[in-house]
Amino acid sequence: MKQLTLALVAHDAKKNDMAEFVAMFENDIRPCTLFATGTTGGRIMERCPALSVTRLKSGPLGGDQQIGAMIAEGKIDALFFFVDPLSPHPHDVDVKALMRLSLVYNIPMALNRATAERLIKTFRD
Repeated sequence: MKQLTLALVAHDAKKNDMAEFVAMFENDIRPCTLFATGTTGGRIMERCPALSVTRLKSGPLGGDQQIGAMIAEGKIDALFFFVDPLSPHPHDVDVKALMRLSLVYNIPMALNRATAERLIKTFRD
């Protein structure tokens, strides 16, 4: 089976949830190549120090766009983006562009933990 490359992004209110999710499924995620936006990647690395995570720029500073470019280049197999629907996001345009690229390039995209858990379990098959 091909080694999967995952993108991990989370809004501020969801960063701890993302780190907990990765910790819960660390054995399933370990064989994957991981890219994350800056702060999200930092939280994941604090929680799961044995994982190798390539940290990109913070989302508002271009990290969302870096991941979008990787999706467009065919370098990302799945996007895990824990969205906080209750808070305003100044870089909302970048966020929407990232989700649009996931749709255009037909890659799996989990926007909440319930979907992420179901998606990650498919990696076992």
